Amino acid sequence: MKNLVNHLHAFVNETSITTEEWMKTIQFLTTVGQTCTPIRQEFILLSDVLGVSALVDAINNPPVKGATESSVLGPFFTEDAPDIEQGGSIASEGKGQYMYVEGTVRSTDGTPIPDAVIETWEADESGSYDTQYKDRDHPDCRGRLRTDKDGRFGYRAVTPVAYPIPGDGPVGELLITIGRHNLRPNHLHFMVEKSGFRKLVTSLYPDGDPFLSTDAVFGVKKNLVVKLEEVNDDAEARKRGFPKGGSFKLLKYDVVLVPLDEAKAALEEFSKQRAKNAAA
Repeated sequence: MKNLVNHLHAFVNETSITTEEWMKTIQFLTTVGQTCTPIRQEFILLSDVLGVSALVDAINNPPVKGATESSVLGPFFTEDAPDIEQGGSIASEGKGQYMYVEGTVRSTDGTPIPDAVIETWEADESGSYDTQYKDRDHPDCRGRLRTDKDGRFGYRAVTPVAYPIPGDGPVGELLITIGRHNLRPNHLHFMVEKSGFRKLVTSLYPDGDPFLSTDAVFGVKKNLVVKLEEVNDDAEARKRGFPKGGSFKLLKYDVVLVPLDEAKAALEEFSKQRAKNAAA
């Protein structure tokens, strides 16, 4: 709190904030709070577009060699994702182009991790999350599943698309005011948990999206950019559970979690390096 007050006072002094600007700031933050609902988090969105979320993520989840890197949570996570079985679908029919996601969750030493909990969510083909629909009566394009005894997972989804972050609130107005675009590249969210391992919050970003280098919330990391395979096999599509068959995209990705002892060691080393750099 002392550091916060010191930096806040320094900012006010440096920029000579006027009474009118102070009041505008109070009104803006009030509106941010009033825009929040149980399924919409405008304050997280504000943190995202200012790069604070990405910075907090970077400080608390330093990379570990061979492990899947973390990324920002984003404002669209909810607690009501339905449980699905292996091979099940997180999206109702008609929400977008078919995509199948499969892989293995394992430790940094290569050991498969059974019974890991995977939460996954995404926008539909229009670029909207289920929480953005006023008539939302159930969760869609989101689900929760567990890895099998060999650490494997697989489920049906829709191919992600780029989309604008909500522009109907104060954060959207802020981006317009400062001349920044509000677009995020296509991505699929993951949250993976297992006792004894560092919780992983991340996203996968299919390559080729024009907004990969200018993500409005600074969430993209090079190691999280993936390739999608095009599968033009009607029989295979139906075998995997896609009702209309035809073609589908295939996303193959192995998630690598960090054991808690390795995570602790990495965090301690990263903290020492940050302190050393700050003192230099």
